[in-house]
Amino acid sequence: MRQAAFSPNLSADLQQVEQIIHERTRARAAVISIAGSHLSPPDVPRLRAALVLLAAQTAHYRLERVIHAAAAVELIHAATQTHNDLVDEAERRRSQPRIGPWNHGVALMVGDYLFALAAGEMALSPDPRVITFFTEAVKQITEGVLMPAAPLRPLEEGRAHHLERIAHTDAALIVAACKAGAAAADADAEQIETLGRFGHELGLALRLGDEMRDFTERNGSTSPGASLRAGTVTLPLIFAASLGDGARLMAALDSGDAADQSWAIDEVRRYGLTPTRAEVLRCAEGARGLLTRIPPGPGREALARVADYAVQRAA
Repeated sequence: MRQAAFSPNLSADLQQVEQIIHERTRARAAVISIAGSHLSPPDVPRLRAALVLLAAQTAHYRLERVIHAAAAVELIHAATQTHNDLVDEAERRRSQPRIGPWNHGVALMVGDYLFALAAGEMALSPDPRVITFFTEAVKQITEGVLMPAAPLRPLEEGRAHHLERIAHTDAALIVAACKAGAAAADADAEQIETLGRFGHELGLALRLGDEMRDFTERNGSTSPGASLRAGTVTLPLIFAASLGDGARLMAALDSGDAADQSWAIDEVRRYGLTPTRAEVLRCAEGARGLLTRIPPGPGREALARVADYAVQRAA
């Protein structure tokens, strides 16, 4: 989402969140060099921090009560992404986790360091439930990363398994962001739970949109299909395996042959993108439907625009 999609007031508050993140990491050259792309992704706003603030705006918004939760969620995201760099998805899919000493100790330590910084931010939040929400999210992310990849066939089994996995690895932190923001703004328990469910549907829609865009020219890459080349299972691939030549796709997933992979990417484009787009629409509509239970106002309207964005980027 472009920063301009947020109101000027929210953008100003996000700048204060950015300042906290900068202050916590500016003297740590090693952290910046290892995790810099995750701490400050180019041309991408602090979406998770924005969701903390927007969820808070559906209740009794005061920046000083939510700013540390907003900084914490971005530090957690950077930590998990740094740790994810250590995971070989192809090995996970084949249930052959790496055996032997770790070869990326620095990245592991940097991720741990970022988690420690996030814990410090959580401790500064005036509502202790923030710690509970983010701790649960980190547990779910870890469990999700360690889950085996979804089977490509049969379709319903693969689809259900994959959605469960990304609910842990991608949606869990968005759920926590929405719940933490609402709690820090003194929303009632029902509203907190509803915003958490909104975050679940939104997180699925955003991740599935990313999986689609990986196979299109709109992803900004000159080489679409990076996930397939890395041996990663995605929902477009799962759909294509059932609607197209599944046996050949499964073979191409483990092939290092450029021609096989090029064919497989075309097959995913032909059979996998349209049904995945339908899943994005379903999740985004589910998210928007949940917002009808939230009091009307600028916060709810802005959250609805985020759901709309999830659809637009999958168009």
